[in-house]
Amino acid sequence: MDIYSLWTVVIWYAKANLTEKKVSMQMTKKYIIGIDGGSQSSKVVIFDLEGTIVSEGKCDLQPMHLAENGVVEHPDDDLWDSLIVASKAAMDNFPGNKADIIGLGLCTIRFCRALLKKDGSLASPVMSWMDARVSKPYVHEDADVAYVTTTSGYVTQRLTGEFVDTAANYQGQWPIDTDTWAWSEDETVIQQFGIPREMLFELQMPGSILGQVTKEAAHAMGIPEGIPVVATANDKAVEALGAGLLAENTALISLGTYIAAMIPGHDNPKGTTAFWTNFASTPHQYLYESNGIRRGMWTVSWFKELLGDDIMLKAHQDGHSVEEYLNREAQQVPAGSDGLMTVLDWLAPDDAPYRKGMMIGFDARHTRAHMYRSILEAIALTMKNRVDEMSAELGITLDKIIISGGGSNSALLMQIFADVFGIPAMRNEVNGSASIGAAICVAVALGVYPNFEIATSKMARMRDQFEVQEGNQVLYRRINQEVYRDITKSTDTILKKAATIFS
Repeated sequence: MDIYSLWTVVIWYAKANLTEKKVSMQMTKKYIIGIDGGSQSSKVVIFDLEGTIVSEGKCDLQPMHLAENGVVEHPDDDLWDSLIVASKAAMDNFPGNKADIIGLGLCTIRFCRALLKKDGSLASPVMSWMDARVSKPYVHEDADVAYVTTTSGYVTQRLTGEFVDTAANYQGQWPIDTDTWAWSEDETVIQQFGIPREMLFELQMPGSILGQVTKEAAHAMGIPEGIPVVATANDKAVEALGAGLLAENTALISLGTYIAAMIPGHDNPKGTTAFWTNFASTPHQYLYESNGIRRGMWTVSWFKELLGDDIMLKAHQDGHSVEEYLNREAQQVPAGSDGLMTVLDWLAPDDAPYRKGMMIGFDARHTRAHMYRSILEAIALTMKNRVDEMSAELGITLDKIIISGGGSNSALLMQIFADVFGIPAMRNEVNGSASIGAAICVAVALGVYPNFEIATSKMARMRDQFEVQEGNQVLYRRINQEVYRDITKSTDTILKKAATIFS
């Protein structure tokens, strides 16, 4: 063989080796599905092992069925049907090899109740967390009901055919021992909640494999058959994990239909007043959760829709979404909204059913931008007071906050939070952090990373940080301390009187 021929062979082998390496790298690229089943929509997000979004799908839920006597239900089989639509959208946009999806993490709404027949199908529509029945013990009125479970239990059964669920989604009216994360062995507790042991699912810890995706579920959702379905926790806890909430001097403000603040901890305190103790998305850890705002970000959506088609047209002409358009307008409004204050009782608390949402302090200067900014300021001020109460009872001082949820896309709201709290406010690259939290659970369960801490550090990344603007901080502190913190003490009297008329 002459030198030219030998060189040709060497080059050929080098190219072949390079091609083989590229193919090998492509073959080793793996992906995880993170499901985020919320109160307003179902989201399916596909991540790589570094927590980067590869594709995603979303399907809005139907308006809830509202009836008399506090009945609030998800119509038909909406939670499952919307998940199918979202999953197919995510898979349609997925650029990788379907066979390289290694697992699925499931996160769903908490404090709901699903009544199932013996075959796992719904005996009646799923009860929302806003349904009055879920705050009371179960009453067995339908002979077809064989199981009483959560939304995560129901969807797990649809995915795997198994009657098993995460232990970390059983807060509320359930006979669970919150110290052991297992069903209570006290027969009086079982009787108190009205659910016989045979009607309850088996429990697993977050980061455990619940089962494998069945052929039927795989066909319906467009995902690989046989991949493991991994237990996570309740939606707020999974969101906290996905937001990287691990340090006890940090609070997460979760901007959702229900807005709450969370601080992680190791103990399970009882009898607290400014917070309650929730299961975390890491086994045998807890989240201390503040009192919150019911219909929190829902109020922002309500105001947007109240403005009608005109604002949508203007936003479209300006090349922005309605939210971006309103944020741009509100950025021109000074801190404090020229004295316009909003009280966010669009859904009254259970202990004060006479309360209503309010805007107080109007004068001729005020525009829709003032109203919008006032709602954002009310969210931050209300949560500041809730977090201060919780921190005082825990005996801690915070040095930073993380903001998660779609509202964190607003630079204006992020800055308001930093100024109201007086400490830096951070947001993640993935603001819908429940989906990445679900993916983190899969990564730990399948041994991609050795523990939750390392997995979180690899997959949950901060996007940016907003520093405190001192002048605004001083103004917000004065507004809060002198007026806002006690505003309902002044308005409760008139609202109680009005409730006797407008019941």
